[in-house]
Amino acid sequence: MDFAPRIVAWQRQHGRHDLPWQNTRDPYRIWLSEIMLQQTQVATVIPYYERFLQRFPDVAALAAAAQEDVMPYWAGLGYYARARNLHRCAQEIARDWNGRFPPSAEAIATLPGIGRSTAAAIAAFAYGERSPILDGNVKRVFTRHFGIAGDPAKREIEQRLWALADAQVEAAPGLDMAAYTQGLMDLGATLCTRGKPACDRCPVADTCVARREGRQAELPTPKARKAIPERETAMLVLQWRGAYLLQQRPEPGIWGGLWSLPEFDVAGDPGAASRALGLEPERHSALAAFSHTFTHYRLHVRPWWVEVRAASQVVGHPPSRWVAPDDLAATALPAPVKKLLLGLAQANAAHGTLF
Repeated sequence: MDFAPRIVAWQRQHGRHDLPWQNTRDPYRIWLSEIMLQQTQVATVIPYYERFLQRFPDVAALAAAAQEDVMPYWAGLGYYARARNLHRCAQEIARDWNGRFPPSAEAIATLPGIGRSTAAAIAAFAYGERSPILDGNVKRVFTRHFGIAGDPAKREIEQRLWALADAQVEAAPGLDMAAYTQGLMDLGATLCTRGKPACDRCPVADTCVARREGRQAELPTPKARKAIPERETAMLVLQWRGAYLLQQRPEPGIWGGLWSLPEFDVAGDPGAASRALGLEPERHSALAAFSHTFTHYRLHVRPWWVEVRAASQVVGHPPSRWVAPDDLAATALPAPVKKLLLGLAQANAAHGTLF
């Protein structure tokens, strides 16, 4: 039996069948799950997916919403450009496709934030289109099974993998594309894992080059490691009558569109930084420093709690607003900032003080 039919047979018996986005042909739900699952584990995605659908049940609802209404339902998932593209994509579908999802992988790939593999997955699950996928899990399966050395992110290696992906589909007429696509995802996520692949349970182990040659740990070829740049900033936890001052992050950029704390240079003075915003500090105190790792760098944050007098109009840009502790959970905050503020709010509530 060829590669693809064996994947399908295994998926039907051993694959995942009860995830919230399965057992549907609705391209909107499939698209939403595919975007959320990029760089994010299934267990993390499920509650976000369910909450998002409750608020935005279809493309029309998402397209009609303001971006600031969408971001709170993504806050904590990270890679926030995904949410911005998701919203733009829905608006484009409403405007250019009469509110109906494009009918092919080629057309889907023209939408914001949707690459070739994601478009193919949506088309396979929604329409049964014979378009192969090549996400991170599938690259790992293919590099091991077919013995492809070299960084999969490099163009020449990726082209070889796409050629192999196309060949497997071409060699299997009548292939159940939904089952095959899901099977590849399941195989990479559950058996052909990075650390300890379960080769004894793999449906294609007998033809796997990496297993035959004992190269599972070598493939896929790891990227050359680079030192992660270190950056640092100071944040102002400005508090007035219990509320916290938040500023909206600019787009594009890290945390773009989310509400975060005002920042200033770590060598600066929190009092002076507060006055620069048009606020008069009464007292301040250093909070515990923390770090947050992004894709391309690690950010070290030194937060300062500052209680201010009457909050007049905050000067400068970007947009600012005061947010009460009870409204923090529903505000689109970066995960580390939300953790910091919710912790402070809980401590304040427990001790009956502002700090």
